[in-house]
Amino acid sequence: MFKGTAAHLCLYWRAVYLLAAGVALPSESLWLCPPSCRCNAAALEANCSGAQLSAVPDGLPQDAELLNLTHNTIKTLVNQQFHKLTQLLHLDLSDNLLALIEAEAFLGLQNLLTLRLSRNHLRIISVGVFAGLTNLQLLDISSNKILVLLDFTFTDLGSLQVFLADNNDFVFISNQAFAGLSGLQRLDLDGSNLTVVPTEALTQLIVLKSLHIHQLDLNLLPNYSFYPLLHLKELVVAHFPRLETLSGNSLFGLNLTSLSIKHCNLKEVPYTALHHLVYLVSIDLSFNPITHIHGNLLGDLLRLQEFHLVGGSLASIETGAFKGLGYLSVLNVSRNLLTTLEAGSFHSVVTLKSLGLDNNPLACDCRLLWVARRRLYVNFGGCLPTCMTSTQLQGWNFLEFSEDELPSLLTCRQARIVDQRPQDVRVSQGHSVVFYCSSEGDPQPSVSWLNPQLRQVSPVGRIRALSNGSLEVRYAQPHDSGTYICVASNAAGNESLRVSLHVQALPSSPKKRYRLKGWPAFPSSPPGVDGDEKLPFDVKTLLIAATIGFVSFFGSVSVCFVFMFFWSKGKGQIKHTATIAYVPRSAMSNSNTGTSNYMETSRFTMKLL
Repeated sequence: MFKGTAAHLCLYWRAVYLLAAGVALPSESLWLCPPSCRCNAAALEANCSGAQLSAVPDGLPQDAELLNLTHNTIKTLVNQQFHKLTQLLHLDLSDNLLALIEAEAFLGLQNLLTLRLSRNHLRIISVGVFAGLTNLQLLDISSNKILVLLDFTFTDLGSLQVFLADNNDFVFISNQAFAGLSGLQRLDLDGSNLTVVPTEALTQLIVLKSLHIHQLDLNLLPNYSFYPLLHLKELVVAHFPRLETLSGNSLFGLNLTSLSIKHCNLKEVPYTALHHLVYLVSIDLSFNPITHIHGNLLGDLLRLQEFHLVGGSLASIETGAFKGLGYLSVLNVSRNLLTTLEAGSFHSVVTLKSLGLDNNPLACDCRLLWVARRRLYVNFGGCLPTCMTSTQLQGWNFLEFSEDELPSLLTCRQARIVDQRPQDVRVSQGHSVVFYCSSEGDPQPSVSWLNPQLRQVSPVGRIRALSNGSLEVRYAQPHDSGTYICVASNAAGNESLRVSLHVQALPSSPKKRYRLKGWPAFPSSPPGVDGDEKLPFDVKTLLIAATIGFVSFFGSVSVCFVFMFFWSKGKGQIKHTATIAYVPRSAMSNSNTGTSNYMETSRFTMKLL
């Protein structure tokens, strides 16, 4: 009984299989496919990748929606190359040897959405190549050798949203090259051989939201480089090896939310160019030789949430560097030269959710105690910071210490001024003075000086604070007198030292003076009672001035006589005579009135001796 049932089941499933095969075979036979390609009727895909094709094959299924021709040796696309594939949505010709695409090569592909031509040998794209691609949304011509983009090359691509053109050899981009791309939202552009930002061409992209520019050969980003891209939200400037600074108005007119300036040569954060970007949410300055983030200069970026500066030369983040940034939640400063990161740098450490601090030569002391205490609330990205310059804790991950161990391990020693002896200096006007202020502590204290008006002394000028902690007063003047204060401070506290300076003015020497009666007095002289004020004169000064004036006059006259003498000698025996004819005024009057037709001319003869 069971054997009979099994036999019937076997015959049943065999019949089902044959029926299914009988239905499927006619369907496959209707979907023709070239021998070198692999076709999938269910996915409407024709895959000819790596088939060693030197030309587009014939016999492609006409209802295919995806055609993959990558990794072949196709060199040319002729006019209306794909006109039979009217249902095609995606065409990929990457990684071929394409050097020529004739005009209207894609005519007939009115439904095409994506076209990829990357990694070929194209040097120029003629006007009309993309005719008929009215619904194209993505065009990729990256990694070619294209030299120029001509006017109206892409004028038929009104629906294009993403245009990838990086890693080319552009030397010129015409002002109307992007005309017609009224819907473009993202542009990736390579300018390795360009010397200017193609600002005029970019003005055609009225709704552009994302712009990536790579390898432009500039050392200064000029003013108004991206004006008027009013809808631009993301700007990526990368691999500008000579770019050292941004002009103050280089980003004028933009309302960015994301800005990346990476792999350039910036020496400092471009504070002036950034200050008006009040909608900025993320900024990335990674791989620039920036050494400091100064305090109180980023406060205008009220909405900033992410700050990235990876792989730079960052040695210090000053107190108040992120003051005013109440939403800052991500800070990544890994792979720099930081020895510490103090809580005073932030507007609030409570908002910080992610911190990249690894691969820095950190000194583990009380300045990093706040990091250890917030370890449960901060994501370190799997790369934990390690003590590098602390002798006792070198190589340790301080985040592994227990809460009880932290206060005794992460410690600081308060700043102390070593020599507290009073310094009371008295000098005459014009002399120079140096006050000394040496300090010690852990970490090493910073030393600053306050002048008698309690303002900080600058490191430059006649009165300056030296790098070794001393104060120098050069060519002391009476108004420099007063009490100066040396302040040594570190994270554990501060100490001060007062010094005094007294500058004695030079005595004024009396001089004999002459006074002229009847002359008004100088404004500096006290007014006279009777208005008959006498004007003082210094006898010595008067004699010197008179002597200098006489010598100068006599020298000028002598030079003139010597010059005239040699000039006259050089002329030889020339008769220096001149005859002058003139008409008397009375004769001219008579002639004008018509009283006489005769006019006598008088002559004089002059002789130069």
